Amino acid sequence: MHVLLEQGFTVFGQEVSWAEFTGQVFALVVVYLAQKRSLWTWPVQLVSVTLLFVVYLSAELGGTAARQVVIALITLYGWWAWTRRRDPVFGVVVRKGTTVERVAVAVAFVLGTVGFALVLDALDASWAPWPDAAIFVGTILAFTLQGFGLVEFWLVWLVVDAIGVPLQLQSGLWFSAFVYTIFAVLVIRGWIDWNRAAKQTTSRAKAATT
Repeated sequence: MHVLLEQGFTVFGQEVSWAEFTGQVFALVVVYLAQKRSLWTWPVQLVSVTLLFVVYLSAELGGTAARQVVIALITLYGWWAWTRRRDPVFGVVVRKGTTVERVAVAVAFVLGTVGFALVLDALDASWAPWPDAAIFVGTILAFTLQGFGLVEFWLVWLVVDAIGVPLQLQSGLWFSAFVYTIFAVLVIRGWIDWNRAAKQTTSRAKAATT
């Protein structure tokens, strides 16, 4: 792991370690696999978070590094949950969140960001505690909602991307910032695909009750 962190290549005058490159590429693959509702989403995610944990820890982004650990735990749950909700014909069953669920996510995002930012600031664990905390909380919520099969997890990812791009640039992680931009494009496509799948699920449910 040390070799992957210390060695790499240069792009437009910016150093990119092999750990950062590989971790972010795998993260892109995860978004693609999630769009397709593939079970491979989760094992690939485990490899990605392991590499990125080391990268963010070396960049002194404590919150972003810590989220990799939590993501790993949620990934194990998501892997288990998707195997239980997998339709042999239509793939993983997804749905839109209720109004109560959406409000709960928004409240959790705001309160979680405030609380974790104060912790990071008190521990001097991040030079940018507020955006660092927002990315941490947003990522945890996104993966949790993904594990539950809720379409809204894509929208949470868009918020994370909007905050993550400038933070990565300020941290000198230019390749990661580039990847976050690609994320946004894939996320929009994923949101469209999952919405279509959710509508099909609703239609099949209605047809079964008539």
